[in-house]
Amino acid sequence: MSRELCQLGGQSISLVGLMGVGKTTIGRRLAKRLGMPFYDSDEEIEKASGRSIKGYFKEHGEEAFRTGERRVIERLLGGGSIVLGTGGGAFIPDATRNLLKAQSLTIWLKADFAVNMERVNRKVNKRPLLDVDDPEAAMRALADARYPLYAEADLCVKAGTCSHASTVARVVKAIEKHYDHYEQ
Repeated sequence: MSRELCQLGGQSISLVGLMGVGKTTIGRRLAKRLGMPFYDSDEEIEKASGRSIKGYFKEHGEEAFRTGERRVIERLLGGGSIVLGTGGGAFIPDATRNLLKAQSLTIWLKADFAVNMERVNRKVNKRPLLDVDDPEAAMRALADARYPLYAEADLCVKAGTCSHASTVARVVKAIEKHYDHYEQ
């Protein structure tokens, strides 16, 4: 068993951050390294609802989506230790943020705005909050509003232009440092 996994003591890890930062990609690799199952909350919402995130937003609105998102996250975190990649807005509502913080080690993956924007531009048609005339302005507004809340995560790890393996190594190092601090 890895040192990191021993230190977690059965606790789940939830990755939070702006869309496009790499929560799913890094989460999958982190879970593999730690020998834990990985779940993506958006994928699980799509399975549970039978529709795309964009379709769910269109049919029911953001408030209903966030309520369903919280229920899915609660179910996932209640099923044993996992690595969870959350949607970009999951950490914003108080109830979901409090749930994530109470039931997992929360890690904010943070990248430069330009890196995030480049990544979301590849799939902008799948992003309901960017389905507007000026996606970059919408993304800036989301970053401005969400960064203070993401800052409430237990840890913040720089992500972005380095390799996925390097980002995973940074996450593991941050976890080790976090738990070493508590062991003293």
